[in-house]
Amino acid sequence: MNLFDVYSLYDIEPKSGNGCYVYDAEGNEYLDLYGGHAVISIGHSHPTYIKAISEQVSKLGFYSNSVQNYMQSQLAERLGNLSRYNDYSLFLCNSGAEANENAFKLASFHTGRKKVLAFNNSFHGRTSGAVAATDNPKIVSPFNQTPNVEFVPLNDINAVEEKLSEGDFCAVIIEGIQGVAGIRMVDDDFLVKLHKATKSHGAILILDEIQSGYGRTGKFFAHQYSGIRPDLITCAKGIANGFPMGAVLISKDFKPVKGMLGTTFGGSHLACAAAIAVLDVMERENLISNAKNIGEYMISKLSEIEGPLEIRGRGLMIGIEIKGSAPQLRKKLLYGHRIFTGGAGEHTVRLLPALTITKTEADIFLSEFSKAINS
Repeated sequence: MNLFDVYSLYDIEPKSGNGCYVYDAEGNEYLDLYGGHAVISIGHSHPTYIKAISEQVSKLGFYSNSVQNYMQSQLAERLGNLSRYNDYSLFLCNSGAEANENAFKLASFHTGRKKVLAFNNSFHGRTSGAVAATDNPKIVSPFNQTPNVEFVPLNDINAVEEKLSEGDFCAVIIEGIQGVAGIRMVDDDFLVKLHKATKSHGAILILDEIQSGYGRTGKFFAHQYSGIRPDLITCAKGIANGFPMGAVLISKDFKPVKGMLGTTFGGSHLACAAAIAVLDVMERENLISNAKNIGEYMISKLSEIEGPLEIRGRGLMIGIEIKGSAPQLRKKLLYGHRIFTGGAGEHTVRLLPALTITKTEADIFLSEFSKAINS
């Protein structure tokens, strides 16, 4: 049997990792500025993480959600305190797409409505409802197309108001920062107005913080720069440093009903051990502050380099727009300079390193990037 060939693969296979570095079978070292697509939040092979999941799997890796699991409550308390959302409830699942699916369901149950408003160039996942709310025709099959999702331009409050006035919208979903679109920023003032608009029209505001959350931008969630508190917040990516996990943070306005949501694997003992270890490291090593400080430093220094057309982002979620081909520049960085980066379209290089990145590692990247873009 062969693998279903849907991925464009680099001719490199990481075999091990440590912090912000990965190593291939020959022992070649690569600086990882991609973090496995914003997943590696506390670095590769962090000893606290290894210890936590090793000890847990030796005791109990999994049992279903038909029994009590104190680790879920422990995770909810820790996450609530660190994110400052301790008055919200937590639903655990397996991925960002699944988190968004459950957020849509909660909004629809709560309002009795069926339509969702999303934004141009958004990305919310690849499962049925999540991909329907994704503005990317390349991944939306005929099966996923539905009149229940409509799109408006980002940062256009008049377009939002016009749509919501039509009624029947249960929710508006927006990314804290649009990642796949090329690190497109959501204006803080727009988020404030969007929050007010959803309240006035009786719609639920869903903040998709799957890529932009978990300390990546220098606050726990990117939307916290605007001061709003959304109805639902979806998480995944860095939540468990590579162990599959997703979550929905749910405001106290929602009342749980037995059986309304469910999952087989979500919130397993092993997943919770991984997620609790991530929070332990984030708090003990001040990684949110580190993301803010190193991110600001990198954005400032990138702006001094000749070549990039624009630098966008916050913290360690950075988009570098260039005039030429970003895929070609990324290949040059990988094969010529041994640096992993991410992409977002034809002209944007995306940086999503572990929150543990040091100034020394940032300087290595800045030096090699300058050489690559100007060679």
